[in-house]
Amino acid sequence: MAEVSEVLMSVLSTIRVPRPGDRVHKDECALSFSSPESEGGLYVCMNSFLGFGSQYVDRHHTRSGQRAYLHISRTRKAPVTMAGLMSADSVSHALQVQQWDGEVRAESRHAVKLKQLDNGTKIPPSGWRCEVCDLQENLWMNLSDGRVFCGRRYFDGSGGNNHALLHFQQTGHPLAVKLGTITPDGADVYSYDEDDMVLDPKLPEHLSHFGIDMMTMEKTEHTMTELEIAVNQRVGEWEVIQESGATLRPLSGPGLTGMKNLGNSCYLNSVMQVLFTVPDFQSKYVSNIDKIFDEAPSDPTQDFKTQGDQVGIAARMFKALVGRGHPEFSTNRQQDAQEFLLHFINMVERNCRSGVNPSEAFRFLVEERIVCQQSQKAKYTQRVDYILQLPVPMDQATNTEELQEAERRREEADSSGAPPPAPVRACIPFTACMAALSEPETLTDFWSSAAQAKTTATKTTRFASFPDHMVIQVKKFTFGQDWVPKKLDVSIDVPDTLDLTALRGTGQQPGEELLPEVAPPPLMTPDVEVKDPVPSSLALSLSLSAPVLDDSTVSQLCEMGFPLEACRKAVYYTGNTGIDAAMNWVMGHMDDPGGISCAKYTIKHVCLSWMSPTFNQVVSPIPLFQSNVLERAVDWIFSHLDDLESMEVSEGGRSAAESEGSREPPPGPKVRDGPGKYELFAFISHMGTSTMCGHYVCHIKKDQQWVIFNDQKVCASEKPPKDLGYLYFYRRVTDLYSSCN
Repeated sequence: MAEVSEVLMSVLSTIRVPRPGDRVHKDECALSFSSPESEGGLYVCMNSFLGFGSQYVDRHHTRSGQRAYLHISRTRKAPVTMAGLMSADSVSHALQVQQWDGEVRAESRHAVKLKQLDNGTKIPPSGWRCEVCDLQENLWMNLSDGRVFCGRRYFDGSGGNNHALLHFQQTGHPLAVKLGTITPDGADVYSYDEDDMVLDPKLPEHLSHFGIDMMTMEKTEHTMTELEIAVNQRVGEWEVIQESGATLRPLSGPGLTGMKNLGNSCYLNSVMQVLFTVPDFQSKYVSNIDKIFDEAPSDPTQDFKTQGDQVGIAARMFKALVGRGHPEFSTNRQQDAQEFLLHFINMVERNCRSGVNPSEAFRFLVEERIVCQQSQKAKYTQRVDYILQLPVPMDQATNTEELQEAERRREEADSSGAPPPAPVRACIPFTACMAALSEPETLTDFWSSAAQAKTTATKTTRFASFPDHMVIQVKKFTFGQDWVPKKLDVSIDVPDTLDLTALRGTGQQPGEELLPEVAPPPLMTPDVEVKDPVPSSLALSLSLSAPVLDDSTVSQLCEMGFPLEACRKAVYYTGNTGIDAAMNWVMGHMDDPGGISCAKYTIKHVCLSWMSPTFNQVVSPIPLFQSNVLERAVDWIFSHLDDLESMEVSEGGRSAAESEGSREPPPGPKVRDGPGKYELFAFISHMGTSTMCGHYVCHIKKDQQWVIFNDQKVCASEKPPKDLGYLYFYRRVTDLYSSCN
């Protein structure tokens, strides 16, 4: 006992008590996926509060010298109950609801201090009706006053009549519970103020106020999650994409490890599984894992390279790191896999500026050719992209008659009250999608520098380079005529091999004249004086046609350092729709000739000033509430670091190159190029009616065998549903070679 006391006394000075704000990692190893339930448990450093599995605790001790660790080891025991066996949901149904990621709910900010009226209202256990329209289903009880109203009307006309929403708009009472979903385990609670499904930790108390005993209630209606599943089962999407009808052979081993669903992380799981089959990402984050761990900072949970390797069981730390500071990916809501892929690539770009950059595998150049129809002169521009967005021409469906007949039967069923018929999926040829992608686009409001007037032009988009790996997004998510978001239910015969050679851009052709690099004339605004005398009729015409610009938006842009003329153009061309739209326009026209290009210098000047004592003076005029504007500017900075590093700004406000009269453009982005022939090696599929709900799975071809990755479930695929994918991943079929442009 004396020896133990001596050991404890020798490390006592290194032991800290966690303070508010300290991050205590007691659930997951900082370098692996070990947890308290893993073999050997978890060791938490009593000084840094970092957790380490048994295989990594010695490494941390050697590097840090820490000797005091709290050993946490747990064994899970599954509870067993016989009550309610016949009335309980089957395991398959419960598993579907658990896997469906439509709602991962946060606690409502109104729940704890919700004010409930003492109005004597008591709600019976059944027999509910909407107080306004007598509807007997999809009923919601307001938790503030106990009044019962019908829910929202759905996009297809079903649901309710919006009376619960109207009641909130009239009273401001924020929370409502869906009657019929109340069980001892909980219920559906919606916050109209937060516009989301939420958790109410005091729900039993709130229900009891109106005479409802949760412990005696039984479910009589489908939950919102179950309704979403039912919709997708009707179209067969859920069954087909998950290959639910087949007995799939489980797989395991290197490259066949599933990832736990952290509540709504199937989009992240699918993207990361695919990315880490790409050799560039494997060599960057897996092959040299020992070097990464050895060079990891003192807190590896905040290191992108360390967490980038976390592809295995439950990537909690990785998800927290890549989502930190992002308005969407930092939440527990479902997200768009395509948006997350671009977000992750952006993070890789930022963290690989001085080393090997695996995102170069996807980077390519797009050539845009605009031809003025009046002068027949052309303009060529190039931009960087990572994903090819493929349009879906619904009018090219090969089963049009079948679709029309299905629509006729649906309308008959609606009018007669009969059950709706089975939906029919539109069959769109892949060749039609490619034709829609490559066809010229007509620009009706194009400013021609040759004609010095607005005219019509055609824009053609082609590839200026072909990447090692091509990502294709099928543009399934769109808006209906009523601007309600919807997902196109389509089947596309996506090929196993793809030849894009015919879509390579050719650049300026022999004998082709280019549009002169002349900026549009200054905009006529109310504060611009007309110095030359003009006839009164012309002056009247000018005053009537002069655009009225939002002075506050122009002022905010000017405060950010952009030239006045650029600010006026931005506000004019975005139709006075606000600072966000105007800022996006400025950032999207950095390469335009004339005044907008001056904005490049402004941002570069701010960036370089960060390293100077006058930093606060430079950025202080930027409104603090414009966080998205700053983020856009920072994104631009990080994507133009090569330009910034090559610039040496003098006190006179021009770079050394400009001072010497040099007009050589800075080097462009680093891209790989090669033949445009590819083979399909992976695709990500989405089930659900929108990107904000549903479920993602991915199929990956490994050793000529298609494998389905459905979160933790990894199996040999029997019928990969290649026609229902959302994101498709192709790799070059010839020997890879690189060239830097």
